[in-house]
Formats: sequence, C-alpha cells, structure tokens
Amino acid sequence: MSEILQDLSAPALVTAIEENWFEHFRFFRYWSQAEVHDGPDVLWTISDIPFIHFNGVLRAQLAPENVEATIEAATSRCRSRNVPLLWLTGPATRPANLGAYLEAHGVNHAWDSIGMAADVLALNEDLPAPPSLTIEQVSDVETLRQWSHVVCGVFGWPEFVEHAWVDFFASVSLDARLPLRCYLGRLDGQPVATSYVILAAGVAGIYGVTTAPEARRQGVGTAVVLAPLREARALGYRAAILHASEMGFSVYHRIGFREYCRIGYYIMEK
Repeated sequence: MSEILQDLSAPALVTAIEENWFEHFRFFRYWSQAEVHDGPDVLWTISDIPFIHFNGVLRAQLAPENVEATIEAATSRCRSRNVPLLWLTGPATRPANLGAYLEAHGVNHAWDSIGMAADVLALNEDLPAPPSLTIEQVSDVETLRQWSHVVCGVFGWPEFVEHAWVDFFASVSLDARLPLRCYLGRLDGQPVATSYVILAAGVAGIYGVTTAPEARRQGVGTAVVLAPLREARALGYRAAILHASEMGFSVYHRIGFREYCRIGYYIMEK
C-alpha cells in the first residue's frame, strides 16, 4: 500500500487523480498478456488484444523535440500488432497542447472524463438502497467471471474482452492483501453491479462502476461505490478519486465527490 495522502488541497488531489490511474496501467506488469514500459518521460502498455484499455500511453511529459518521435513510435507499435491505441492527457501532460499533435497523427480526441475527489470522512452515506442488495468483495475466479460479465454487458464490450478482464483481474485482485479489489453487487441474488478500487498514490481510486439496466434508479450504483469507500476509510484512507462520465457525474456528486480536473481520451482505431 502507498503512503496515505493527508493533504486534501486541490493541487495534491489533482496529482492523485492522475497518479492513481497511472498505477492502474502499471498493474499490467503482473499479467502475461501485456508489456509495460515505465520510463522517465512516458508510461505505455502494449498487448496483442485489440482493445484500447490494454494498449495505452499515459504520463507523457515530453520535451518539444521528442513529441513527434514519441507519437510515431506509439502509433507504429500498435499498428504492428493490429491493435487500437488509447492516449490519455491531463493536467500534468507536457506539452500542454499535446492533443493537437496527437490529432495530426490520427489519434483523435474521443471524450473527456471528469477527475473528481472526495474526503472519505465526509461522504453522504444517507442514501437509500434496496434491502435485497448485497455487495461482496470478489475473492474467487467464478465470482470474477460474473463480475466481468456484468461490466462487459453494461459497456457493450465483446466476449474476448470479458475473458481478458477475467484473466487480468485474476492476476491482480483475488488476494485481499493486494491494492486492487473488485466488488460485485447482487440484487435478489442476481449479479447486477460492479466496482473496483485501487489503493495507490495515497488515495482510493474507484473504477469500473456499472449497474445493469434492470437495476438502475434504485440506489444500487451508489451502494457499490460506497462499499469500497467504507473499506478504504477503515484502512485509514482520507481521500478517494474517480474519473466520471457526464452521465455519472451527478451520482458521484451526491455522494460527496467534487470536480478537480479533466482527463482527455484520444484514440487511434486499429
């Protein structure tokens, strides 16, 4: 576990919002199907799986004279494996206009996520949830398969991604001592909601929040976010971060999260 962040100032939280996400991609070093390069100026991952989340570039802090070569290397790397490329930009990205360079190389801006943070000692937990809802930490492969099926079903991801997620998360999340933990929500015994937490960069990062269509607007999504936050608080964490979509923003805001930055997603299709 990383040293717990006590500084809840805006600059410290912005840094944590990015650094926690970077740690997510570093977990690929424990997975046989991906490679990780963690250099002083850029962090990147590559695999043979044609899905953006397995082939990314992050933490780019490039000198002006290295920008073109770094982008060309990344695009060539993905084209040689016939996989798409995901490139993330944020407050720490250098140069600040890197997005313009990316688009000139066919790595196009797809969307922005909203970097949010909350004090876990000041969460709004007085939010209703169905009495038949249960939330468990995933601790075996069969439950992980159910978790992955819900995630990929909600996002509309293909079956090969579902299998890859199971393989990856089985490598890094099933030991309760590890800093990545998955949570599955069941409504009347049926798997309907997911989340996972990464305890890194001194904060609890919440990701993979999904709710099946038939379980929405009942407080299920809120509950599956609060469950890992309560556990992080019990471990002594003070701050939580997440990357919200526009649709999820109001849910997280009700819990106590506030916006601190924007993260740009740039994609080159294979």
